[in-house]
Amino acid sequence: MLLPADMFDAALFKVKLDSENEIQCCKAAIASTTQYLHQQFLSGAHARDLIRQRAVFVDTLLGILWDRQNWEPSELAMVAVGGYGRGELHPHSDVDLLFLLGDNGEDCKDVLSGFLTVLWDIGLNIGHSVRDVTDCVEQAAGDITILTNLMEARLIRGPEYLMQQVRELTGPDKMWSSQNFFQAKLQEQTTRHTKFADTEYNLEPNVKSSPGGLRDLQIIGWIAERHFGVESLEKITAEEFLNPEEMAILTTGRDFMWQVRYALHMITNREEDRLLFDHQREIAALWGLKDGDKLAVEQFMQTYYRWALALGQLNEVLIQNFDQAILRQNMEDDISTLNDRFHVRNGYIEASSSDLFSKHPQALLEVFLLCGTHEEITGIAAPTIRLIRDSRSSIDDTFRADKHNKQTFLEILRSPHELTSQLRRMTRYGILGDYLPEFGRIMGQMQHDLFHTYTVDAHTLEVIKNTRRFRIPDAEDRFPVSSRVARRLRKIELLYIAALYHDIGKGRGGDHSDLGAVDAERFCREHGLDQKDTELVVWLVRNHLLMSAVSQRKDISDPEVIQQFAEHVGDEEHLDYLFTLTVADINGTNPTLWNAWRGSLLRQLYTETRRALRRGLDNPIDKEAVVAKAREASAEILEGRGFTLEELTELWQGRTEDYFLRERSEDIAWHTEAIAGHLECDVPLVLARNSVESSVANTTQIFIHARSNAKLFSSICASLEQLDLSVHDARIYNANDGMSLDTFFVLDSDGQPIAEDGARLAHIKEHLSKNLANISEELTHPNWHTPRKMKSFVVPTETSMSLDEVKNVSVLEVSTPDRPGLLAHLGRIFMSFNVELQAVKIQTLGERVEDVFFITDDQQQALTDPKLCNALQRTICDELDEQAAS
Repeated sequence: MLLPADMFDAALFKVKLDSENEIQCCKAAIASTTQYLHQQFLSGAHARDLIRQRAVFVDTLLGILWDRQNWEPSELAMVAVGGYGRGELHPHSDVDLLFLLGDNGEDCKDVLSGFLTVLWDIGLNIGHSVRDVTDCVEQAAGDITILTNLMEARLIRGPEYLMQQVRELTGPDKMWSSQNFFQAKLQEQTTRHTKFADTEYNLEPNVKSSPGGLRDLQIIGWIAERHFGVESLEKITAEEFLNPEEMAILTTGRDFMWQVRYALHMITNREEDRLLFDHQREIAALWGLKDGDKLAVEQFMQTYYRWALALGQLNEVLIQNFDQAILRQNMEDDISTLNDRFHVRNGYIEASSSDLFSKHPQALLEVFLLCGTHEEITGIAAPTIRLIRDSRSSIDDTFRADKHNKQTFLEILRSPHELTSQLRRMTRYGILGDYLPEFGRIMGQMQHDLFHTYTVDAHTLEVIKNTRRFRIPDAEDRFPVSSRVARRLRKIELLYIAALYHDIGKGRGGDHSDLGAVDAERFCREHGLDQKDTELVVWLVRNHLLMSAVSQRKDISDPEVIQQFAEHVGDEEHLDYLFTLTVADINGTNPTLWNAWRGSLLRQLYTETRRALRRGLDNPIDKEAVVAKAREASAEILEGRGFTLEELTELWQGRTEDYFLRERSEDIAWHTEAIAGHLECDVPLVLARNSVESSVANTTQIFIHARSNAKLFSSICASLEQLDLSVHDARIYNANDGMSLDTFFVLDSDGQPIAEDGARLAHIKEHLSKNLANISEELTHPNWHTPRKMKSFVVPTETSMSLDEVKNVSVLEVSTPDRPGLLAHLGRIFMSFNVELQAVKIQTLGERVEDVFFITDDQQQALTDPKLCNALQRTICDELDEQAAS
């Protein structure tokens, strides 16, 4: 396949350039070529051909423009570097150029400045540097990135000898020996992988930089070039480095990644290497995928993950082979025998014979058990990885039914060293998915929502990693309670099994907790766990979402809520396991979901439930006694500040029991003293302070005492939005005297606590006081745009209503994508329906919220009219969905 002749024929193009405006002629040539290449891509052409043809086109264009300049008598070379130097140029990649100065190079700087201006004017994305040979050598010696660019350099125009000098002076015999280069590039790769959580399975991966992406292939290509002097990996013919199957994986996998990257540049019309959710959909549609049992986007991404995993494994094998060939050349191997089947060579476990796994299939699990029980083993040797990959077919029903294999798998879960690393290896090499087919079904399974960061299998391994971390002393600072609880669990492997199965039912339809519980029960019975342990694991899988939901959606200051949860849990062992699994699960879903507020809610629920269990389920706490105790404790504080009981009785007249149940005595005293000193009842009282107590974590606590008003909640939320604060909990208390006592716990919009800054807190109080002083005025709202991720998901708002007969309130649950102004908007809807808000529970899950509102009519009665309830829910859904789409 060739481009139109006039785009490559230098003579024809020169004639056209002379007869037309230079800038417009070049722009037209670039646009025509880009359009032609895009058409070829859409017609099925390989990106590998198109990116090379684009590089040839740019070579031609630059050469013609170069020849039109007057460079004499200067010595100057124009050199392509980076990806362009490799002859690969995606539609919007930078055209990286090195202008290499010779002896008289300084004479041409004015001409060079004009030349660069032309390149920018015609619309090329130019990245350039101007250096002489000495500069190149000095900078390459101190910066491996510059050296790497020079290794890929390709002369376009100018004297060849200049570039030849650079090559000679930057060779491995002069600087960056192949050993040092290898170590530096390996560290570079490790750092890059860490940035992406060491997994190919990020939900929005970077096709260039994520593990298993194009950079992994470039890294091993650079190492091969530096040590072996070859231009590309394809030139390495020795099978100890790449066998024919692996060479096929390399070329086909790289072609796939190039196709994806080309498509990203084309559909975004810019240099874009991130596979964002909206781009995933576009590419899936571009490739003709249709929604079926799986969404088209999920089909596309599972293909992407398969290739990323394969390329990641190839990178691992080659890096290890290079380690042996480069770092350990001329070194005597350090070999120690483990048993008749395995030995350790230079830290890597190796099969003792090439037919080991065909003769002894049980060794396919044994190798991972040995890794987990011998701390000195740093990995599996590349030849053994190949044998494992080639022997996977041995894992069949007979293999799974073998008692020895079942016992070995359980021993792997009990192994003392690097359990998560063993499970990751088993996943990467296909062993875990083959041994547990139910796990194989979730490999690469997207969690197509707004708050998960990883695929289901990657998330599962993150959860297991977190449960392991709790038993390491270093985790105590961040997870003090979880760490103490995890260390006293009776059998830690039961927690690992529950973590392994907690999400395994996803993607099948139905309740994944129930589906996972069925699979977990089968696993436990087939692997010989007794009845007690089996029931515990199954219960954990079925209830793994419960503790998070109760802590964030229920009023956990209410003794009745604690009693109900304690009755469901049953005993302290179930509570300990569930608490540990819940904390690990939240942190393994999306690291941004975990904050001190969420942690404080779980700790409070855990502590109160444990007290209830120790007190005895048949001896529930008396709510009236709790209220009385809170009043007494608050009164004791205030009596020390000069208040009499008679004054407090009057001040507290009309306060609901919820106020004394939910607020700490210190806060009740704080509120009461301020209200007593606030003589202008018609002027809202606003208090604000930071708090680090466990019950409110490290949020800022804002207290407002004002006349009850239908607009109050909406106005408060709008004001907090103007202050760029996010609400994490709201407590609304409507007193019988016509006053409202509202407590809000807030963080900065980025989820971080507000700094200890008296001026900031004063500004918050001043801003709220000013806005609430004239509540009849409509507050302006910042002109926020709908977040990108939210626009990528067609996730309609969901609502449900129920009746709390004990408190005589209606419970409205709203699940919707998060967006600025949401609470204020909901407050305005409540006002339009004459609905009064009694309490709010805020739960933010990444970029989706699941909020619970306790509401009544204007007579403080639960909503009983079905038409009103339906109209309220329909209005909420319609208005919020319309707002999200704008």
